[in-house]
Amino acid sequence: MLNITTTFLYAENKYNIRMVLSQEDKELLIELAKETINSEINNTSIKKELLQQVQKFDIKQGVFVTITKDGELKGCIGHVLAIEPLWQAIIDCAKSAAFNDPRFPPLKREEFPFIKIEISVLSPLDRLKVEKPEEYLNKIEIGKHGLFIEGKSNSGLLLPQVFTEWKADALKALQMTCQKAGINVNAWKDFINRIYVFSAEIFSEK
Repeated sequence: MLNITTTFLYAENKYNIRMVLSQEDKELLIELAKETINSEINNTSIKKELLQQVQKFDIKQGVFVTITKDGELKGCIGHVLAIEPLWQAIIDCAKSAAFNDPRFPPLKREEFPFIKIEISVLSPLDRLKVEKPEEYLNKIEIGKHGLFIEGKSNSGLLLPQVFTEWKADALKALQMTCQKAGINVNAWKDFINRIYVFSAEIFSEK
């Protein structure tokens, strides 16, 4: 049995509809992500029995798959919006994180035994509405919220755990998200850019 650690970074959201994941569910989803990567490396198919088991995760949810090796990031790709059933989204994101994250070279076969998988299942996006930009600072809760900023041509997202790891406050979180979007760090003050918060259930191999 896999040793799974779970972090709950939830924000209150009356529109938040999600599956309740048991410990066994989380182990199964981690197994699915790893089996997906392994099958790509070896040019094989995902085990039929595993695919049958994960069909129950049929609610559409946003999700990110993060891959690390020796504590260093090797890939992180996800779906911001709930466009696919959770099981299918994890397959797609695991492949992309391992082999198509433009920041990193594709994962090599010899690296596979040493990688660690983390899955972040997202809540729906909740747009922040304010009268003055400064009010954003009081609406963002570090330890609960991830941020998504959407502009005319650029967008960027950072998961809740990123702000915790960097010990960011709300201002720094906004600036970091702007940087991720490739826009000026103070662009969060411009109402042309829409800012959303979301929460996540995060689980990984210990």
